[in-house]
Amino acid sequence: MLEVRDLRVRVKGIEILRGISLSVKSGEIHALMGPNGSGKTTLAYTIMGREEYEVMSGDIFFEGKSILGLSTDERARLGIFLALQEPPQIPGVRVSPFLVTVLNKKIGQTDLSKPLPPPLMKEVYEYLGKVGLNKEHLSREVNLGFSGGEKKRSELLQALLLKPKLVILDEPDSGLDADGVKSVAEIIESFRKKGKGILLITHYARLLKHVKPDIVTVLHKGEVVARGGSELAERIENEGYKFLNGGNKNEH
Repeated sequence: MLEVRDLRVRVKGIEILRGISLSVKSGEIHALMGPNGSGKTTLAYTIMGREEYEVMSGDIFFEGKSILGLSTDERARLGIFLALQEPPQIPGVRVSPFLVTVLNKKIGQTDLSKPLPPPLMKEVYEYLGKVGLNKEHLSREVNLGFSGGEKKRSELLQALLLKPKLVILDEPDSGLDADGVKSVAEIIESFRKKGKGILLITHYARLLKHVKPDIVTVLHKGEVVARGGSELAERIENEGYKFLNGGNKNEH
């Protein structure tokens, strides 16, 4: 589904990613780990096509076709969704009309303010409860005054409703308590069961106690330094990132 080949990226003239390669298949959870500043979020933004992230070399393929020449909106319409590490606040825009506009656009409705069909509105309420939000959140401005956990839940609500093919989750467990982490894990597992590809970005292995990744890739200073199965996440849980000292690559 997603293939990143030897990707080198710079931001504001500084090289951040130095030859990253990885892939995500349908129905697969690929966990991307590494300490702060290792390039995880840069990779997510580059996949999504953020303009200031300059691809120096390499390529990104989605369903067998290069997407480097596509805008962020075009990539989203192909079925790529990014849940941001720090979801932005949108003052003056309430959650309910925001969702109505986005979903109407997805189903090809030209009048983006038109009420949603009853089955789709039913889904909104169903998923609202599933992510741990309530109807009161629909009347609030997007992410304004939301706690960190509420922002994460709002992003997951959008992912559930938009039904993308590839879901990129950047630190979805940050700001959540233990029950919130379990809830997020259940949603991630539901994505996997529906055949979606998941690129799960996280610093810590606490979420991976509830979600067993198929592949774990560890970044350090913009390079892949380790790759393995879920046992690699367990090693990080026990040792931290001490084994990265020296920057030796350990592909296995």
